[in-house]
Amino acid sequence: MKDDEPEGFDLATLFAERGAERYELHARHLNHQLPRMLRTIGFDKVYERAEGAYFWDTEGNDYLDMLAGFGVMGLGRHHPVVRKALHDVLDASLADLTRFDCQPLPGLLAEKLLTHSPHLDRVFFGNSGTEAVETALKFARYATGKPRILYCAHAFHGLTAGSLSVNGENGFRDGFAPLLPDTPIALGDLDALERELKRGDVAGFVVEPIQGKGVHESPPGFLRAAQDLLHRHKALLIADEVQTGLGRTGDFYAYQHEEGVEPDLLCVAKALSGGYVPVGATLGKDWIFKKVYSSMDRVLVHSASFGSNAQAMAAGLAVLSVMEDEEIVANARLTGDLLRERLTALMGRYELLHDVRGRGLMIGIEFGRPGSLKLRSRWTMLQAARKGLFAQMIVVPLLRKHRILTQVSGDHLEVIKLIPPLTVGVKEVDRFIEAFTAVMDEAHSGGGLMWDFGKTLMKQAVGNR
Repeated sequence: MKDDEPEGFDLATLFAERGAERYELHARHLNHQLPRMLRTIGFDKVYERAEGAYFWDTEGNDYLDMLAGFGVMGLGRHHPVVRKALHDVLDASLADLTRFDCQPLPGLLAEKLLTHSPHLDRVFFGNSGTEAVETALKFARYATGKPRILYCAHAFHGLTAGSLSVNGENGFRDGFAPLLPDTPIALGDLDALERELKRGDVAGFVVEPIQGKGVHESPPGFLRAAQDLLHRHKALLIADEVQTGLGRTGDFYAYQHEEGVEPDLLCVAKALSGGYVPVGATLGKDWIFKKVYSSMDRVLVHSASFGSNAQAMAAGLAVLSVMEDEEIVANARLTGDLLRERLTALMGRYELLHDVRGRGLMIGIEFGRPGSLKLRSRWTMLQAARKGLFAQMIVVPLLRKHRILTQVSGDHLEVIKLIPPLTVGVKEVDRFIEAFTAVMDEAHSGGGLMWDFGKTLMKQAVGNR
């Protein structure tokens, strides 16, 4: 220990003494179903360290991360520039969060963030994507004086009460009613959008340009047409770019793939801090913010205790700097195109592989009913037990046999979603394609341990009904 280091709490010692208890501690004190689920599917790994797009276990084996912490680790883990920024801001001993001053870092990050959406003017900083959506919902209601928000079926916008009200997945909503009286429409259904708008009580429409659940892209022209309809009825377009933003889809924001789209409110989070510090941001037009904060009496009408904290702001500035210096958006576009092309080329080879879709490094791989009788009977048995089990049968050997971490894209979906760090390149594409091909070969052979594991999943699914 150095002379100037404080005595007492020692994190390294704590890890050494108690780190092996991680699964037992979680089962005892946190969500007890998580370790149970991880053990059931063989995901109960012990990762000791991580860097970039890789983890390493206690035996020194490397694992390729194609999940990026659900998109949080846009730059991979422990990027040196972001690490240095956080060390620097801690060493500066700033008078942070006094609540009655104006620190420079929030203003500087807002200024930098707004350069990527020049039609927007102001930013509110919170602590997560769901808070960013909550902010947008509140601002839309207050600015328009109308109560109702429209959203899309199968959308995911967060899990707090307001964002849950615009969540299109019943599995997340069940048991938490009553929620806000908001209304779902199908992604791309302009007639339904116009029909709801004609009722005159709609404050806004919140939409993911590419839905995270299933990786479904909004149809060409839909966002621009929706924007025109909304503005005609004095309602707002709210773009949820919590997962799609900051380069994920090969442009800085996914809405920018469609010409003329300029959301009134824009939600970002996840990758903004490089995965180090919780942060969320709601960007909006000047008139909306000025209506919400219409007087000095309303200066705290919407605020967050940890919003705009120095660590989050410094990390955000470092992330945006790295994205420019290392051309992260261009890499996501080029690497994503390569990965999608190589996956698409496999569709004629595997009858269980039905679709490859997405943009940039947000890719959905969908499986479907095979044509051959032998595989069709096994597929039918899996579907009868629980839809989504075949995708899980692909995800598990990718990790256990090939040390590649992926995810099923949503409950009851036969879709795998790939959202790796935006720093991956040809080497990672080669590794994934080689592993995916081996797993699909085994699946199409009709035998082996993979289908035996499918039986285990079937029993588990039936037992949970």
